[in-house]
Formats: sequence, structure tokens, C-alpha cells
Amino acid sequence: MFKGTYTAVVTPFKNGRIDEPAFERLIKGQISAGVEGIVPAGTTGESPTLSIEEQNYLIELAVRIAARKIKVIAGTGGNSTSEALLLTKAAEQAGADASLQVAPYYNKPTQEGLFQHFRAIARASRFPIILYSVPSRCGVEIAVETVNRLARNCPNVIGIKEAGGNPDRVSQIRAALGGQFSILSGDDSLTLPFMSVGAHGVISVASNVIPKEVGRMVRAYLEGKLGLALKLHDRFFPLFKALFIESNPGPVKLTLAMMNQIHEEYRLPLAGLSTENRASLRQTLQTCGVLKPRRVAKK
Repeated sequence: MFKGTYTAVVTPFKNGRIDEPAFERLIKGQISAGVEGIVPAGTTGESPTLSIEEQNYLIELAVRIAARKIKVIAGTGGNSTSEALLLTKAAEQAGADASLQVAPYYNKPTQEGLFQHFRAIARASRFPIILYSVPSRCGVEIAVETVNRLARNCPNVIGIKEAGGNPDRVSQIRAALGGQFSILSGDDSLTLPFMSVGAHGVISVASNVIPKEVGRMVRAYLEGKLGLALKLHDRFFPLFKALFIESNPGPVKLTLAMMNQIHEEYRLPLAGLSTENRASLRQTLQTCGVLKPRRVAKK
């Protein structure tokens, strides 16, 4: 079962190319912080702007750096079934531990289309498949009935990343499939609410920035230390929200750049944050203790 904290790791760029040294530093930092795993080439990793060759290489690189010290859930979904199949087979051959399969976006398939899409991918390998329902980005939700149908028909469909903002879905999926089907929150601010009704952890954006703290919050809840989990949630809730002040991964990449971990570089159509939002994000980072306040030179 997949439970705990899995970081949806960013893809650092430098002069238009993947910044491999920065990527390695980020992953080694995640290992040191004690998270359970990473998710390369997901939404936060800017997968829509990676070529197939880049995406395959990024996943190979992540597997090599992780060196079995933490799990690698490879983002290999897409709006084309044939492309998702190619990416998933490559990730399986590279040695990743599982595949994260986002609902096809833009083409808005029916639930029958979703079922056939995911079933084709699951049947093409023995790879563990984690579904990814994010209707705000995809324009379609993976219905609970479809999740249940897939899990019953495909033994390697073993979990879901829930990013629709509705804790009722956690209860509904548990009622349909029981407690052994992994449910991971797709929103940092909803991790504790989701876990309170049976989710097993989070695929986190914030843990790019505070991996130790997010991991500690999730483990505290799993161990029954509810007071500690709530204290950490309260402390970092402003950060959880600020990292979505503009489209992800803009704010988290800017944050990592402010922390001198990566270059602030995106691929179009993503662009840098507005001046107002940059200032707001910095203020939140300082309030939460992620960044130290800037010193004002004395005249």
C-alpha cells in the first residue's frame, strides 16, 4: 500500500534544458527529509511541456537518484491512450515503483471512455497504477463507480490521488473498495481533512519546500498524534494556500528559487508570478519561517 508523503517534485530548468544537478539536489533533499517517495513528471513537474524523450529521461534520472531509498511514482498519464501506454511501459522498464495516471484532459471522455483508457494501460503491464482525478484541470472527474469498476477488473489499479476538493469522495471510495485501496490527497490544505475520513497520505506540492514538516504532519496523524498533526497543519496552512496563488507550479518554483535551490525558469505557456503575488508569497514564506526577513540596510 502507498501511504505517507510523496512529493510532486518540480522539474528545474536552466537555459531551456532540464537542470540535472538541481534535480539531483532536490531528490537527495527529499531522501534526507524522510518522505516516502517522489512523483516526477506530474503536473508540478510541468509534464505537458516535456517531450516524450525528456519525460522518459527525467523518470530514469529520478529512479537512479532515488536508488530505492524512497519510492518513485512516475507521472506517465496523458490525454492520448497510446502515448500514456508508451510512457508507462518506459517507466516500468526504468524501475519506477508505480505510475500516476491523470484523467485524460481536454478531450473530456465519458466514464466508459475513462474506464477503457485506464484498463488498456493497466492491462499492458504489471505496474501498480494510481489514478489521478483532478476535474479542475481535466474537465472530467473519475467517478467513484469507475474507480470501483477499474479496481475490480484490474488488480494493479491500487490507488487514487484525489484532487477534487471533496472529502465525501474519500468516504465513498472506502465504502466501495475498503481500506486497502490507497487514497492520497492531492491538495496540501486538505490532507488532514481527507485523512480524518480515511485517506492514507498526500501527493504534496508543499513538500518540495518543507518535506520534513509535511512528512512529520502526515506521520503524526497516522500514529494517532492528532494534536501535533493539527499544530503543523495550522502553522503551514497559509503556505499551503500561497503555493496556489497562481497556477501550479509557478509559486513553488519561485519559492525554491528564493531558497536558492533552483533557477526560476518555466516553460511557456507558464510564466513568472505578478509583482503583487511575488511580494505576497515572500511575505507568507517569511511568516511561516521558510524564509528569513530581508535585512534593511541602515542609513
